Amino acid sequence: MITTRLPLRHLVLAAAATLLGASAALAGTARVESDAQARYRQDMAACTSGQSNQDRATCRLEAKNALTAAKRGDLSAAPDQYQQNALKRCDAHQGDDRTACLARILGEGNVDSGVMEGGILRKSIMITPAQ
Repeated sequence: MITTRLPLRHLVLAAAATLLGASAALAGTARVESDAQARYRQDMAACTSGQSNQDRATCRLEAKNALTAAKRGDLSAAPDQYQQNALKRCDAHQGDDRTACLARILGEGNVDSGVMEGGILRKSIMITPAQ
C-alpha cells in the first residue's frame, strides 16, 4: 500500500477553505430564509388589511405556499422572468400577429393596468391597407 504524507500546513489550509465555503453557503441560506420570512410578513399584512383583493383564507394560503416555495428555492428572483414568459406566449402566433404580439409585450401601444381590472390590457392598432 502506498501512503503519502501531506504537510500539516496543507491540511490546515484545506480545512480552513472548507469551513469558509460552508459558512458562506449557510450565510446565503440564512439570508434567503430571512428574505422569505420578511415577504411572508408583508403578504400576511396585506391579507389582514384587505389590500390583496382576495378573501382572507385564500390570501393566507397563498402567502403560506409562497413562503414554503421560497424556502425550497422554487421562487425565481429573475426580474425579467415575467417578460420572458409573456414573450413565449407570442410563439403561438405567426406572421403579423406574432409581430404585433411582440410589439405589445415590449411596450408599444397603450397599456392599461390595475388590480381591480384583473391584470394588464395591452392594445396596439395596426392599419392594414384594403385588399
